[in-house]
Amino acid sequence: MLEMFIFETIQLIEQLEEILLETEKTGAISTENINEIFRCMHTIKGSSAMMMFDNISALAHSLEDLFYFIRENKPTNLNFTIICDLMLSASDFIKNEISKINDGQSADGSETDLVTDIKQYLLELKGSKEIDLSEEKKIEKPNKFYISSYGNSENVNLKKYKAKIYFEDDCQMENVRAFLVVHALKEECEEIFYIPKDIVENDETSEYIVKNGFTIFFASVKEEENLKNILKEALFVKSCEMIKVDSYDTDVKNLINTDNTVGIEQNVNIISLSQIDKEPGKASKQSNLTQNLISVNINKLDKLMDIVGEITIMESMVTRNPDLEGLTLDNFNKSARQLRKLSTELQDIVMSIRMIPIAATFHKMNRIVRDMCKKLNKEAELVIVGEETEVDKNIIDNLSDPLMHLIRNAIDHGMESVSERIEKAKPGKGKIILEAKNSGKDVWITVKDDGKGLNKEKILSKARNQGLIYKPENELSDREIYSFILLPGFSTKESVTEFSGRGVGMDVVKKNIEKVGGTIIVESQQGEGTTISIKIPLTLAIINGMEVSVGKSMYTIPIASIKESFRAKFDDIIRDSQGNELTMIRGQCYPIFRLHEVFKVKTDISSIEEGITILVESDSESFCIFVDKLLGEQQVVVKSLPKYLKRIEGISGCTILGDGSISLIVDISSLVNRFK
Repeated sequence: MLEMFIFETIQLIEQLEEILLETEKTGAISTENINEIFRCMHTIKGSSAMMMFDNISALAHSLEDLFYFIRENKPTNLNFTIICDLMLSASDFIKNEISKINDGQSADGSETDLVTDIKQYLLELKGSKEIDLSEEKKIEKPNKFYISSYGNSENVNLKKYKAKIYFEDDCQMENVRAFLVVHALKEECEEIFYIPKDIVENDETSEYIVKNGFTIFFASVKEEENLKNILKEALFVKSCEMIKVDSYDTDVKNLINTDNTVGIEQNVNIISLSQIDKEPGKASKQSNLTQNLISVNINKLDKLMDIVGEITIMESMVTRNPDLEGLTLDNFNKSARQLRKLSTELQDIVMSIRMIPIAATFHKMNRIVRDMCKKLNKEAELVIVGEETEVDKNIIDNLSDPLMHLIRNAIDHGMESVSERIEKAKPGKGKIILEAKNSGKDVWITVKDDGKGLNKEKILSKARNQGLIYKPENELSDREIYSFILLPGFSTKESVTEFSGRGVGMDVVKKNIEKVGGTIIVESQQGEGTTISIKIPLTLAIINGMEVSVGKSMYTIPIASIKESFRAKFDDIIRDSQGNELTMIRGQCYPIFRLHEVFKVKTDISSIEEGITILVESDSESFCIFVDKLLGEQQVVVKSLPKYLKRIEGISGCTILGDGSISLIVDISSLVNRFK
């Protein structure tokens, strides 16, 4: 239940923030959004109270009161900036408490100041007008709210009801679900009684509820329709019989004595969840709603992916078994092809399950833009493009921090103040474009701003002072100069501020992106803006690779990086003044890296004419790799290197081949860095 509480609360808070940021941007709030915020707060209040997180519950309750007033009275003096500030502060408080709970700590933050601010603003909204808040009136309840008193109330407006609820078949934990219904109702009732009466303490009551249903007697001043809506929102309720009664004292006493259901001869109004809001007489076409979506723990999907990987390796071991060499096995080969087809389909399905839209991560950046602009007194809007692009769940988890740093940098470093922009004939409000798009087996994420851009001379000067320049300055391309900002300790800020100047942000971005097999490219034009592009693989699990041999070792080169392979001639090789080898291909000159020299592997093949040259590309940089021979294309399962091995430049992981041997996977992008 705690796991579900955390999951549900985080979802509601994210939904809440999206509504608030849109409200602040447009300066208006629709009735639908007011209702949605009220519903979010009501749910968080109830669930946190049930889980006994009183500080979260109290804060949510105060916000629920505020939006109840706004919903019922529609005041004209709303200040959306104040409302958004209060709500976002509350959102931050709740997220911080949830984070504590998630880490096994106590949710002990004090909500008092926030609650006071919210109540103060509510008083300002009310002004001196006499407002009827009878709906909002607090009802005194006994400490043990599970079973309230059932005597006649002095309130003449009090109406008595009896309800019998049946839950969905096989929904499990019917006693807990019954308790949740009571918990939701108790806020609206002055008295409540239910049978079985020991649902909290006794799990065996689940069986009774399945057979006989869950019976509740309650009294309330609320309208019947409001009470029906509460029942409507309860989870897994299949149907509910609800009647209004003049008196239920006798029936309650009978229930206490016999613990059996007592019938009340009245006209029974049967409410099905799918029919509550429909016109009378219109029957539902569907008796119950089919649930098409389920939430699955990511650890289970990781285990499933591991098993699929092992199946892929095992299929390769069976079909490439050395004992089969030289044998003509037509039926075996036919079955092997079918097995390969099915295992490939299984891989695709499992990987598609793990793929989720990047929209949630992108929309979180709206909050960063809003907060940064307020604190730095700048104006900027975030434009999101391609939010429906899907990426592996594990990769998305590692994207949030890098994107947050990039957005902060775009506003802090890149974006000018409103007056500066107007002086440069730019719109006062800056624009940051956050875009995602698919490109083959990769996803490109771009953060582009229309700020002042990077100062190339300033970056060069800083790099020169820190001894980071690795070749003559006149040979450095613009992209190589801009890439200096990704190095540890590098910052062009003159002073350290709350947001930047320590030289750690972009280094963190680079490390996080490389951790998921991605690369980062920085481009800029002074006075026009900066574009930072991130290329990441769709998934980290399975790749198509070309197996190559170097001496007695085998390596896997990702197919996506290979442009072509050929056998070069001795006359095609050019040597520069430092002895480096280069070759000309269609008028373009490319350096050649010999893998046996890179990884210090012994091999008998040293002549360029005896081996194979492979032209590869990474981050728009192309070069050639020299290997002994090609062994063939194969779909391989990526296994990470053990943690006790430090990161090896040029190697991204390993895989197990069909014969059980291990092949190291070549990381093309870091291979270039190794030579630099």
